[in-house]
Amino acid sequence: MLGRFDHEQIAHALGVPTEEINCIAQTLSELSLLHPMPGEPGTLVPVSPDAAAADLVGPTEQQIRELQQAVTDVRTRMRSLQPAYFESRRRRNQAEAFDVISDISVLQAMLDDWGARCRTEVLTAQPGGPRPSRYLDNARPLTLARLARGVQVRHLYQHTVRSDLATTSYVRVVTGAGAEVRTTDELIDRIVIYDREVVFLPERVDDRPPGAVVVREPTLVAFLCKVYEHLWDTSTPFAPDTETQPAVADDLKRSIIKLMAQGHKDELVARRLGMSVRTCRRYISQIMEEVESTSRFQAGVNVALSRLLDGAHGPAPQVDQGH
Repeated sequence: MLGRFDHEQIAHALGVPTEEINCIAQTLSELSLLHPMPGEPGTLVPVSPDAAAADLVGPTEQQIRELQQAVTDVRTRMRSLQPAYFESRRRRNQAEAFDVISDISVLQAMLDDWGARCRTEVLTAQPGGPRPSRYLDNARPLTLARLARGVQVRHLYQHTVRSDLATTSYVRVVTGAGAEVRTTDELIDRIVIYDREVVFLPERVDDRPPGAVVVREPTLVAFLCKVYEHLWDTSTPFAPDTETQPAVADDLKRSIIKLMAQGHKDELVARRLGMSVRTCRRYISQIMEEVESTSRFQAGVNVALSRLLDGAHGPAPQVDQGH
């Protein structure tokens, strides 16, 4: 009969066993393409594919609509909490503008994390003369990786690193990859700045290796960045293959004279300028010879009379930093 799924007629027409037709009927029923006739449960009738599709996916679509509504409700409730959250975060930032990290392993993990996540710029100042070669060996691949992903890197050292082979080798490699390095006679202290968002300063302790103070407060971070820029602008570019040593040597001598004039002993002068006491005394000897003096007092008088300190050079020319 037309419009009905007659198992025997279909089996005869297709030339297949009735059992196979039963399997076909079951599959079509599962796909909602066959439905029992109202009032005659044992009689199956075909259903249009559109109606079958609606029957099959209807419950799923309803679940999707319910989930979408649930997502919308959650977002609406969460957005209503935003004002309270941002006010709380503002207060928290004020309270947590500084962190003191005394655990060296934790500090190193933080430095590694910021170094890996930095997006635009890393600024460092390293006082104290040449750094141990093992530190430079560890820093080299990290610096090259940052440069490779487009991060600008600037290093500030003291003039005395120019005579150190390990530092010169490191500087040659990183400047070849795009880093900028300068030196100056004296640095205030160690400083590391990431993306002008966070600053690491050395912790002040006497009885153990120092950790760091982590500064996040925007106004203070901006101030420390300005301090760094001032030091940078008054420093001398360090290109190992093209540097001019005489100007640097003169700069060091003027700094030694100033510190001597303030009454500092050789040990403190050497520490402030990042050199050994032996090297410092060699410079002092050269200065006394240049001003024809046999004592420090006489050297001070002769320096004043010769106006040697008046020759101090001004700020280095501005270099385009690309930002």
